[in-house]
Amino acid sequence: MGPESSVAAARLKRPSWKDPRLVVGILLVLASVAGVISLLSGADRTTEVFAARNSIGVGERITAENLIRTKVRLGETEQHYITAASGLPENAVAIQRIGKDQLVPRTSLGVVDALDRKPVALTVSEALPAQAVAGARVDVWVAQPDARNGFNEPRLLLPGAEIAEAVEYLTGQRHDSASSMADTAASLTTVPADPREEPDGPGPGRIIALWGPAGSPGRTTLAVNVAGELAAEGKDVILVDADSYGASVAAVLGLLDESAGLAQACRLADQGVLDAAALAGIAAPVATALGRFRVLTGITRADRWTELRAPALAVVLERARQVADVVVVDTGFCLEADEELSFDTMAPRRNAATLRSLELADTLFAIGAADPVGVPRLVRALAELEAAVPQASPVVVMNKVRASSVGRGPERQLQDAWHRYGPEAAIHAFLPFDGPAADAALLGGSLLLECAPDSGLRHAIRNLVCAPAQQNRKSSVFSSTAGRRAKD
Repeated sequence: MGPESSVAAARLKRPSWKDPRLVVGILLVLASVAGVISLLSGADRTTEVFAARNSIGVGERITAENLIRTKVRLGETEQHYITAASGLPENAVAIQRIGKDQLVPRTSLGVVDALDRKPVALTVSEALPAQAVAGARVDVWVAQPDARNGFNEPRLLLPGAEIAEAVEYLTGQRHDSASSMADTAASLTTVPADPREEPDGPGPGRIIALWGPAGSPGRTTLAVNVAGELAAEGKDVILVDADSYGASVAAVLGLLDESAGLAQACRLADQGVLDAAALAGIAAPVATALGRFRVLTGITRADRWTELRAPALAVVLERARQVADVVVVDTGFCLEADEELSFDTMAPRRNAATLRSLELADTLFAIGAADPVGVPRLVRALAELEAAVPQASPVVVMNKVRASSVGRGPERQLQDAWHRYGPEAAIHAFLPFDGPAADAALLGGSLLLECAPDSGLRHAIRNLVCAPAQQNRKSSVFSSTAGRRAKD
């Protein structure tokens, strides 16, 4: 074989834009980018819908002025709401109440009739005549209260009103067969009677809420002992366990109760049948060595939090303050709002029980553990409290104060650190750490005034909530709560 027939050795060639591998690679990159963009845009698809600017009552006209537009992800439920794309129906009125910031459901809107009438709900305390049926016309008279605890002369308010529907209104009160409660509505549109979510007005009682951040600062221990000290002072006290994460008042008091009294009360409030007698039947009586108070025990499992709706709990607390001198509420720690449900005010909220309790409280004790972990937690939690409940004025209480955790002169050390890093609210009280007394009370299901009446912690709690006369009184008591049972 001669030199002319030898094969030339392969050599590297200079890359070219015409290389098919480069073209294929570019196409793959572009396809991947387009796929990611399509996936993200599909996952973030939102719909612009209408929501109520303020609460809209039954019969109120629906216009652009009382609505706002908001973008939410509705998915398959989009067809049930009024969207910006579909526009507002003409001459629409609300046929059911729409809460502030709530999305406007299509089923909540109706059309004004030719006479431009609005539904008006009336409550009467006497039995309605047999002729008071849907379609009948009645004259509505009203007598306003006068300055002498009487009433002025009646005057005609609604002449010739047409009854849309007469329905029995459950109040939980006992009436004989000749008396009933009924609602009437002067409208062509039938409006079913909704259970009352708000009581007639605040009672004379005072609500004390005990709240604190996560980390067991001692909320429940303080709550049960505050209730016990107030009861020993002669107050009529109702203790409410509104902790939707770890309700433990029943366990701390040694109550053999698995009925979740607060959940029962909320159910009756939802039905509009919670009155003083019903509340007294649900609240478990607790007898101590120096007094007696009642307890609405908490939910037995954390997954039952949906039973503690904010409107129902508000009714329970207002009913309680109407029948008791003091209502002590043991709350949960979390103040986080359910942002994904913020557009629907009717949906249950995970922390609604805590937030509503803090909103209604006359006195709010913010409890923090006096240690290097508990103090920063309380500082951050107070900032969250200010954002969640702006009207709250917390009374800051440091619990478990001891030199072993913060150094010599613990109160001075805590005050200095608080002035330097804490919020504007000053520390109101320091509660000493008394492990043996607290453990003895927990073991016996009793209060400090029963098992350790001379404990420094017991005296500090009494000084926190009781009048000077009670603070100076000395007593010798003994525990009498072993095997304590709650009445059915």
